[in-house]
Amino acid sequence: MASKRAEAAGGSGGIVVNSSGGGEPSPADVYSSEMTPLQNHVAFFDRNKDGIIYPSETYEGLRAIGAGVALSAAGALFINGGLGPKTIPDNAKARFKLPIYINNIHKGKHGSDSGVYDENGRLVDEKFEQIFKKHAHTRPDALTGQELKELLQANREPKDFKGRLGGFAEWKVLFYLCKDKDGFLHKDTVRAVYDGSLFVKMEQDRRSAKKK
Repeated sequence: MASKRAEAAGGSGGIVVNSSGGGEPSPADVYSSEMTPLQNHVAFFDRNKDGIIYPSETYEGLRAIGAGVALSAAGALFINGGLGPKTIPDNAKARFKLPIYINNIHKGKHGSDSGVYDENGRLVDEKFEQIFKKHAHTRPDALTGQELKELLQANREPKDFKGRLGGFAEWKVLFYLCKDKDGFLHKDTVRAVYDGSLFVKMEQDRRSAKKK
């Protein structure tokens, strides 16, 4: 899919990508080939599937999986504000630095994380299993709130305030939305977050519940 000028649609304050030779791919071309688990993880929030996630889409996606208005608004600003500047293509002219380019989402990886995604956004199974081997003390297949706190502390890197804040926000929101009635965050739920399937299921479940 080639064009002389591809303009991101789906929200205000977008980014225009200029192509001098007519061969520059559209951001939406990310969907034409096999995506990494990290790309699948964030693609849920690309509501119009143009390859770019705008703050309004992040807000809509958070609302779709059960987050409240305030949490969704704050989350959209936090997520897009943190990831947007890191994922902008070199040849893009930014109007505002909030849109997130899915094709470059691997560049948005922060420090003080679990290491389950490698530098290219692929899953590292050994790192995933270590989360539960090291920190799931009550049950081997789930984390309590205290065990999650232990995980976050274990992943902290010195002087990495942004990475710590990013990891804290991601895990805390996940725990808040997905813990069971007994306060456990299950292993299969965490796995589904990493492979990109959880958010789609959560939205489908909420729609089904509303119909009933």
